Amino acid sequence: MITLISLAGVMLGVAVLIVVIAVMSGFDRDLRAKILEMNAHIVITNGGIIDHSDKVLKTVLAVPGVKAASPYVWGPVLIEFDRKAFTPYVKGIDPTRDRDVTALERFVQRGKYDLDGQNVIIGTELARQFGIMPGDKITVYSPRNFQQRKEVYLPVELKVTGIFDSGLYEYDLGIIFTSLTVAQELYNLGRGVHEIAAMVDGGDEPKRCQAAANFLSGQLKAPLRVETWMQRNKKVLMAVQVEKNVMFFILFFIIIVAAFGICSTLITITIQKTREIGVLKAVGAGPLSIMSIFVLQGFVVGVIGTLLGLGAGMLLLHYRNPFNHWLSSTLGCELFPREIYNFSEIPAQINAPDVAWICVTALVICTVAGIIPALRAARLDPVEALRYE
Repeated sequence: MITLISLAGVMLGVAVLIVVIAVMSGFDRDLRAKILEMNAHIVITNGGIIDHSDKVLKTVLAVPGVKAASPYVWGPVLIEFDRKAFTPYVKGIDPTRDRDVTALERFVQRGKYDLDGQNVIIGTELARQFGIMPGDKITVYSPRNFQQRKEVYLPVELKVTGIFDSGLYEYDLGIIFTSLTVAQELYNLGRGVHEIAAMVDGGDEPKRCQAAANFLSGQLKAPLRVETWMQRNKKVLMAVQVEKNVMFFILFFIIIVAAFGICSTLITITIQKTREIGVLKAVGAGPLSIMSIFVLQGFVVGVIGTLLGLGAGMLLLHYRNPFNHWLSSTLGCELFPREIYNFSEIPAQINAPDVAWICVTALVICTVAGIIPALRAARLDPVEALRYE
C-alpha cells in the first residue's frame, strides 16, 4: 500500500507537470499568433506625428524583405451609444494597404468589412456590452472636441458596418477601426499619421524581424525609430515566460515529494526485511548486490509512475476543454476565464523535448531516492541481523 501511494505521487506529479507546461506553451504560442494577426512585425514611429508619411512609406517598402506597409492613426476616443459611454482606442487605417498588414478583414464575423466614408468596425465584446448591431450609429468624441479653442468641433457620427472577433478580449473590447481619413479628421492631423506598420518575410521569427528592423533603422533619420512586435509586447511575452518557469519549479516539487515517499517506503522495507537482508549477506551477497535491489525498486516505481503520469497527462490534455466546460456548467468554476486570458478555449502545445525532460528527470529522482535506503541495507551487519533468529 505504501508503495502504491508513492507510485501515485509520481504519477500525479508527472501528469500535472506535463499538463501545465503544455498549456503554458500553447498559451504562449497562441498569444504570439493572435498578436501578429492584429499587429505588424515592425512599426515606424517618432512618438508624435509623421507629416511626411509618403516619403517614409517609400523608404520602408524599398527595404529588402519588407512585403507590405501601411500608415495609421492611433489614439483614445470617447464613444456614445444609447446613453452609454465608453473610451476605446480608435485605429484609422488605409483599407487597401492594411489587408496585407493585419487580418482584420478575416476576423469580421457580422456585417461586412467596409470602411468607406463614415463607417466603423467594432469588436464583438464592445458590441455585446452595448447592444450594438451592424447598421447602428455611434457618436465619437475625439481630443479636439475638448480643447479650448475658438473653433467648435462637433462629434462625428459613424455607422457600424462590421463586428470583428479577434479572440483577444482586450482587442475585441478596446479597439475600433475606421478609415485613415476619418481618424485624421478626428485628431485634426491633416495628412499626418501617427505610425507606419510594416510586414517582413519571416517576421514572426524574432531574429529575422530584428535584422530587418536594424537595417531599416539605418535608412531612417531621427527622430524616427523602428520597433518590433517583440519590443512592443515585451511585458506580456516576458510575463508568460516567467509564469511558465515559476509554475514548472513549483509543480516540480510534487515529484520531489513523491521521491521522499519512495525513500520512506524503501527505508520501511529495509527494517521489515532485516532478516532477509542478513541471510543474503550471510550466504555471500555483496554490498553492491544488496544496494542494487533497493535502487532497482525505486527505479521500477519511477518507471511505472512516470508512464502512468505520461498517459494521464496526455489524456487530460486531450479532454482539457470538455473538462473545463463541465466544471463551468456543473460547479460554476472557470479554470480559464476569457476575460483574463483572452482565449475562449484552453490552448495546449505538446513539445516532445519538454515531455522527455520531465519524464527523464522524474525517473532519475525516483532512482536516486532509493540510494539512501540502499546504503543502509548494504551496511547492515549479518550477525546483528540474525542475532535473535
